[in-house]
Amino acid sequence: MTKNKPLISVIIPVYNGERYLREAIESVIAQTWQTIEIIVVDDGSTDDSAAIARRYSEPVHYYPQQHGGFCSAMNHGITSAKGDFFSFLDADDLWALNKLQLQMDSFEESPGTDIVFGHVKQFFSSDIDQNLRKRYWIPSEILPGYIHGAMLIKRDSFLKAGYFDSPWERGPFIHWYARAQQKGLTSIMLPDIVLMRRIHNTNMGITGSGSRADFCHILKEVLDRRRKNT
Repeated sequence: MTKNKPLISVIIPVYNGERYLREAIESVIAQTWQTIEIIVVDDGSTDDSAAIARRYSEPVHYYPQQHGGFCSAMNHGITSAKGDFFSFLDADDLWALNKLQLQMDSFEESPGTDIVFGHVKQFFSSDIDQNLRKRYWIPSEILPGYIHGAMLIKRDSFLKAGYFDSPWERGPFIHWYARAQQKGLTSIMLPDIVLMRRIHNTNMGITGSGSRADFCHILKEVLDRRRKNT
C-alpha cells in the first residue's frame, strides 16, 4: 500500500474534553501513516473543546452537534467520513505513533480481513491524586484491545455491521462488536501496543454500578441473539 494510499477517516467524539483533546488530536496528526482525515465531533460541549478543535486546519475537520451521547457523535462522524477505512479515538486517549501503519500493513498481508485490532496500555493521568491511584487498580501488562480505540476497520465492513445503536450508556462498542461477529466479520489482533488508554478523574465512572448494569443488559441481549440464531 505504498501507491495511492487509502484514506483513513479518524473519528474523535468529544464532550467537555478540553483537558485532553489537544493531545489526542496531536497523536493522530503525528501518525506515520499520513493519508488521513480527522473528524472531531463536538457532542454539545460547554467547555473550550470547540475552540481547541477549531485551532487546527487540514486534516482536522470540526463538526458540532447538540448533545446526543456517544453513539450519536460516532454516527455523525461516520456519515461525514470520506475514508476507505474507519478508526476511532476517544478524546482522552492517545495512539502509538505507528498505530495506523501497523494495521494497514496487516491489511496488506491479509486483504480478506475486515478488522485489525491491537494491544492497549492503560496509564494514570498526571492529574489523578495519590488517594485515587490507591483506590483504582489498573493492570501493568498490555492487554488485547477489543475496543473501538484500538480498531481499524474497512468502511464497507463497518457498514455491513451497521451504525452504533446501543440503548445503553456504557458498552456500546460491545453491543456493536457482537453484531459485527454475527455478520461474519473477521479480525486480527496485533501483538503491538496501538492505544494508550488514560485513566482520569472523570472516567472513573466506568467502574460504577450503573456501568455494571449496562454491561449485564448488553450481555443478555448478545446471548439472546445467539440463541435465536442457533
